[in-house]
This record gives sequence, C-alpha cells and structure tokens, in this order.
Amino acid sequence: MATRSYQDASRPAANFLTETDELVFVMEEVTRRLRRTFDTSVEQFGLTSTQWRTLAYLYRTPGMTQTELARELELERASIGQAIDRLEELSLIERRNAKSDRRLWLVYLLPAAIELMPKLRVEADIIYERLLAGFSGKDLEQLRKTMTTMRDNMTDSQR
Repeated sequence: MATRSYQDASRPAANFLTETDELVFVMEEVTRRLRRTFDTSVEQFGLTSTQWRTLAYLYRTPGMTQTELARELELERASIGQAIDRLEELSLIERRNAKSDRRLWLVYLLPAAIELMPKLRVEADIIYERLLAGFSGKDLEQLRKTMTTMRDNMTDSQR
C-alpha cells in the first residue's frame, strides 16, 4: 500500500500520516461506531454491546468458563466478570460449578435470555443491514476474505 502523505511537504509533519494510516483509522472508526450503535440499540433491554456479545457466545457455546469468555471477547477477566455479574443480576445467566473441577464456574443462559435472543437477533440484523448497505454478495465475500486475512496476519503466532 502506498505511503503518500496528505500534508504539504513544506510543513514539519509532512509524510507522517500515510494512506495506510488513513485506512486503519477508518477501520477503527467503523468498529467504534458499530459498538456505539449496538450499545444504543440494546440499551432498551438493559444491556451493553459487551453483554449482548456475551449472551451470543453463550448461546453458541453453553457452559463456557469466565476465562474462555474473556479470551473470546478479548476482555480482561475482571471486565467479563462485571458483565457476567450484571447478566446474573438480570436473571439472564447462571454460574454452575464444573463437575470435573469445583474451582471452575461454567456459565449458562437462563430461559429469560433464550427468550430475549430473537429480539436481540432482530436488532443485530437491523444494524448489520445498515452497516452493509450498498455491498453486493460478491463485495461481501471479498470483504470477508480480506478481513479474515487481516485477522490471521495479526494473530499472536504471527509476531
């Protein structure tokens, strides 16, 4: 990717911001706006986007540990602990002792969360439709491939 600067070469900060910087800034802005939009959308259910994502992961994989959830959501254990505490207060999840290791707590959705999931699905679909408006199926497939490659390039093992 080119590294052309957007600033006049006579200025001291010339060549500091590149086209690559601008691309990464746009990607970060999309992520921030998506998170804010999700927060606003799920607020009506008393949730945050982190709590929605926690429910989604538990729906897909029941009985995850707090450590597994933290890893999947890329959060600190304390942060996911707060999300779990709040979801437990809302009677949406419960912690159960692991039979194989009583020190571990496994997290499961409660019926209220399972009933809420279709409403959250509708909210997510509305947001995704807005996010992806104007993209063809071919565009989306290419975007998926590109983003997957970028993700894989940034895995810990690629350092």
